[in-house]
Amino acid sequence: MSRQSIISFVATLIVLLLAIWLGQKLWFNYMESPWTRDGRVRADIVTVAPDVSGLVVEVAVKDNQEVKKGDLLMRIDPDRYELAVKQAKALVAARKAALDRRQDNANRRAALNDRVVSREDREDAVNDAGEARGLYQQAQAMLAEAELNLKRTAVLSPVDGYVTNRMVHPGDYARAGDRQLAVVDRHSFWVYGYFEETKLQKIRLNDQVQMRLMDGQVMKGHVHSFARAIYDRDNPESRDLIADVNPTFNWVRLAQRVPVRISLDEVPQSVMLSAGLTCTVTVIEPRLQQSEAAPQ
Repeated sequence: MSRQSIISFVATLIVLLLAIWLGQKLWFNYMESPWTRDGRVRADIVTVAPDVSGLVVEVAVKDNQEVKKGDLLMRIDPDRYELAVKQAKALVAARKAALDRRQDNANRRAALNDRVVSREDREDAVNDAGEARGLYQQAQAMLAEAELNLKRTAVLSPVDGYVTNRMVHPGDYARAGDRQLAVVDRHSFWVYGYFEETKLQKIRLNDQVQMRLMDGQVMKGHVHSFARAIYDRDNPESRDLIADVNPTFNWVRLAQRVPVRISLDEVPQSVMLSAGLTCTVTVIEPRLQQSEAAPQ
C-alpha cells in the first residue's frame, strides 16, 4: 500500500471518528441534557371587579396602559351612595340624641332615693340607656359601611402593572363582583419550562437557567420550584369518583412534560415581557450540593 493511500485512509478514519464523536455528543445533548424548547413566560393577572354595583361614569385608563398601585381605573356613579351616607349620618344623629336623652333619664333616676323612684324604674332606665347605646353603635356601623361603599365607587389598581383587554366603557352597568378588566402585575413575571420527566433528575432547586426568546434575546434566572401534579388524560375520574380506565393502551409512550417554575434574575432592558411568550430553557449550572432538594 502506497504512502498516499495510507494517508487517505487515516484521514478518512479520523473524519469518521470525529463525525461519530460529534454525532454522539449532539445526541447526548439533545436527549439527555436538561433543556426544553417548551418554555412559556407567565405572570400574575389580577382580575378587577367593583365592590359595589352601579353605572360606570368614568373609565380612567386605556387598553394596555401602564398603571401604578392605587391609580384610578374606573368610577361607579356615586350619587346613590352619597345619599346613603347622608341617611346614615342622620340616623346616627337621631340615635345619639335618643341615647343622650335616655342616659340623662337614667342618671336622674339614679340620683333619686327609693321614696321617689322605685328600684325597678331605675333598672328600666339603665336598660333603656343600654339599648339606646346599642342602637347608636349600630347606626355608627351603618355609617361606616355607607362611607366604605362610597369610597369603593372609585375602583383602584391593586398592583403596579398593565391594563389588558379593557372591555368596560362609560355607561355600562357594573355589578358587584363581576370582572370588568384585568391588570398584569409587572413584578410577577416568571417562566414555566415544561421538561420531560426523563430529565427532571438532572435539575435541582436554584440551578442557574438560561432562557432564549424567539427573537434571540437571552434572559437569566434560577429554578424556583417543581410542579407536583399534572393531569392524567388517560385516566379521568368518573361520575362515581372512581378511576375511569381507558380500555386501549398506546404502546408508544411519550415522556410526560412537567412544569418547572423559573424565577427571572436578569432581563435585558430591550426585552418587552408579555405573558404567553415562548422561549428555549436550558439549565446551565447544576448545583449537585442541593441534591436533597431534588423532586421525588
